[in-house]
Amino acid sequence: MRFAGQVAIVTGGSRGIGRATALALGTEGAQVWIGFKQNEVAAQEVAAAVTAAGGQGVPVRIDLESAESIGAAFDRLRAEAGALDLLVANAAATAFKPLMESKAHNLDRTFQITVKGFLQLCQEGAPLMAGRQGKIVAVSGYDSIRYIPGHGTLGAAKAAMEAMVRYLAVELAPEGINVNGVCPGPVATDSARLYAGPLWAEIESRVSAATPRRRIGTAEDVAKIIAFLCSDAADWLCGQTLVCDGGLTLNGGAALFGR
Repeated sequence: MRFAGQVAIVTGGSRGIGRATALALGTEGAQVWIGFKQNEVAAQEVAAAVTAAGGQGVPVRIDLESAESIGAAFDRLRAEAGALDLLVANAAATAFKPLMESKAHNLDRTFQITVKGFLQLCQEGAPLMAGRQGKIVAVSGYDSIRYIPGHGTLGAAKAAMEAMVRYLAVELAPEGINVNGVCPGPVATDSARLYAGPLWAEIESRVSAATPRRRIGTAEDVAKIIAFLCSDAADWLCGQTLVCDGGLTLNGGAALFGR
């Protein structure tokens, strides 16, 4: 029960990597605030699963496109929990199109959620971690380091998030707060299958063949690494973004996507 008595918040916690992370933290005793934007039913289901696993699940609406929504979520957190130990910034959204076809509003929305929203989460959350050896984990993505068609805007935003991780790590380390990130390779989630559409089977086959572990990643694979970064065992990691892809980047993974 590494996280017994601790309070966590996970954005994008109603599905995929966020859901798996909420369960990983909750199973080890954390009170997990499960951030969602629209799908309250799914967030409630995750909260119930967290509670059944031995933690405490609390759904909370957080729209990372709205500074007011983020502020309201943390107002509630301050009132009901009074403190924060673990912050996992997982939510992301973008328009998947070539950069030359991207519009200003596509960039604005992607960077608002991934960069500006992340910074506000940290600004709101860090004061609640005072004296508690807090942990902040940013969920980046493979598109920050490798070309994936249609991911130019999101990849740029995730790369900016990784840079922000390094700066925040230095600024917050004197306060006893660790800031790190994870950079997952391709992961078999409902969202990935949805966006890939009929190409998913081919993508999964190619990724599995090129990955030394000979399979595609799962949300649970990534959640285990996030849980490690949230634990005391990661105290000496500062400003690192861990690539977790089963070795795909070591095996010429960029060729999987046609370049």
